[in-house]
Amino acid sequence: MYKLYDFLPSGNGYKVRLLLTQLQIPFERVELNIVNGATRTSDFLAKNLNGKIPLLEIAPDTFISESNAILYYLSQGTKYFPSDKYQQAQVMQWLFFEQSSHEPNIATPRYWITQLKQADKYREQIQQKRKLGYQALEVMEQHLKNYDFLVANKYTIADIGLYAYTHVAEEGGFDLTQFTAINAWFQRIKSQPKHISITDNC
Repeated sequence: MYKLYDFLPSGNGYKVRLLLTQLQIPFERVELNIVNGATRTSDFLAKNLNGKIPLLEIAPDTFISESNAILYYLSQGTKYFPSDKYQQAQVMQWLFFEQSSHEPNIATPRYWITQLKQADKYREQIQQKRKLGYQALEVMEQHLKNYDFLVANKYTIADIGLYAYTHVAEEGGFDLTQFTAINAWFQRIKSQPKHISITDNC
């Protein structure tokens, strides 16, 4: 059985939990509180030198880190990753976008505000992040005005990867009411079989 090292509020961990659940793959979840330094212990660093969750143990002492790499590994040969090479590249394009333009600017303010409870300390940085975060949301909004899902009008790991932090962006102070296409996309994702919420402790 797979073992997932995770932190329940993490969007990156949620991506993996969601896909594992939708693929109906059994897994054991190991909760590690990243705020308390649980991923910086020598024991965990021996598993992942980068000291971050999620980390998926697929066999004894065999690990995959980085949430989108885990999504890629799990989705191979399933309906959540296209067989067409161009569509595969589009999926990866969105996942790279998520990690470069989206997640750093949307997830980070949420972490400072909801986990560290230090909104005042990071006030200036939050303002900078929000400007870039809104730009990333606008990219998604314009695309989703014309498509039900991000790639080939089919629900893929591209949607899972970007849904994770987008749907909780308000916890980082983002106003999502203006993004009608994104909100409609949220509903389509929530209607997918075996959908779970970020707070579900699998």
